[in-house]
Amino acid sequence: MGKKCRKCVWIVNPFDNLPLEGYRPQRYWLMARAFVAKGHEVTYWTSDFSHATKQRRFFVQEANAGFAVRMVPTLAYPRNICLKRVASHRRLARDWFALANGESVKPDVVIASMPPLGLCDAARRFAVGCAAMFVADVQDAWPETFERIVPKWMLCTMRAKARRIYRNADAISVVASRYIDLAKSYGATAPVKLSYNGIDPGELSEVGDRSSRKESSSLQLQLETPPLRLAYIGSFGASYDLETAIEAVRQTPNVTLDIAGSGPKEESLREMAAGCERIRFHGYLAEAEMKALLRSCDVGLIPMFSESCVGVPGKLADYAAAGLRIVECLGGETRTLVERFRAGAHYEPCNVASLVAALNSPPCGDRDWASFVATFDARRIMAEYVDWVEGLMCCRAVSVPTSN
Repeated sequence: MGKKCRKCVWIVNPFDNLPLEGYRPQRYWLMARAFVAKGHEVTYWTSDFSHATKQRRFFVQEANAGFAVRMVPTLAYPRNICLKRVASHRRLARDWFALANGESVKPDVVIASMPPLGLCDAARRFAVGCAAMFVADVQDAWPETFERIVPKWMLCTMRAKARRIYRNADAISVVASRYIDLAKSYGATAPVKLSYNGIDPGELSEVGDRSSRKESSSLQLQLETPPLRLAYIGSFGASYDLETAIEAVRQTPNVTLDIAGSGPKEESLREMAAGCERIRFHGYLAEAEMKALLRSCDVGLIPMFSESCVGVPGKLADYAAAGLRIVECLGGETRTLVERFRAGAHYEPCNVASLVAALNSPPCGDRDWASFVATFDARRIMAEYVDWVEGLMCCRAVSVPTSN
């Protein structure tokens, strides 16, 4: 790529775990690396507070990252749903906007995750001010996901902010197809691209061997066979029906459940699982530990309610990379993908018998595991993403009228 094509790209997201903290590279780190690979100059803006662990981040950037990592001082908050988080997001948007305006070199394109709405809207306003292209990258449906826990009238301000972002973005990327319709419902007219959350190809080793072994993974209700090992990684929030999974394991001999992560329901879930040695809580795991856990298991659980408004959770890529059979109750696009590639089974949420039946169901013919894994290959996903942004930048340059 010639110098004339080199662009300054800003990526803004406060939520992703960072590989510098021992986690695998996630969406925005992978995105940054893909832009660098195409010759662009990248700054990745994130928070100095970890949303996952609720702890302050203290580390020095690795020299070989290939791009700048900027930490924005952020107010701590104890839970995902609390007033302190609302205040934190407001302060984050304000402080990021001030820091961004203080930079001497302005970007050509700003890509901001959505949510959080405030920071994404601040990125939009900043992009307008410096004539940069603005891309809203939709990770979750805000404020729709909160309609389960608060009256709709309380979300008017958030809805107005979401509408402003959707309608004024130069481009919109989404991690699930359902968000395309959501964007259009708000009046979005910008180009839209579906771009799943992927996983680094380096994580995909051993899949072939494991996928063939997992074809026969089911209970079979034979106590002399090795136990069927279930795994769940993620949050313990209101969107997750982990209670059904715990009860199913308690009632079913020769099944184990390994749970990695944390969240507001952790205490009640631990109490529910108390006395059952086949259910193990691991807390947050670093990359190597998580890989080892998943590769020792047979089934990856996605116990999410459809009301969560999640289309395709990131853990689907982790399970695919580890060669696990998928058992989910989310439905929608996740169920479509699992059924298309014959990668697992669906069960009804809050239904122990349905979950046990799904675990004991035989594989639906030959699994197209290679295609399933390739669907979440971040190298391809992010290369296509960069090509898409570059194409939009070219069209934008051509469409700008020249002065007389």
